[in-house]
Amino acid sequence: MAKLTAAERRKLPSSAFAIPARRAYPIPDKDHATDALREVKAHGNKTEQKQVQAAVVQKFPDLEPQR
Repeated sequence: MAKLTAAERRKLPSSAFAIPARRAYPIPDKDHATDALREVKAHGNKTEQKQVQAAVVQKFPDLEPQR
């Protein structure tokens, strides 16, 4: 799993999160985007899963969500 310190996370713009309003699921790079897909699949509801998948595919078109 990719690591972000609390300070690094605070410095990220809201646009670096798959759910910007909550600053949830950071996706500043491909490693974090892959982690976001994995985490939302394990812990998110269907709405969050769709939102994270859409944000990841928009930012990293070559990353396909895990099914």
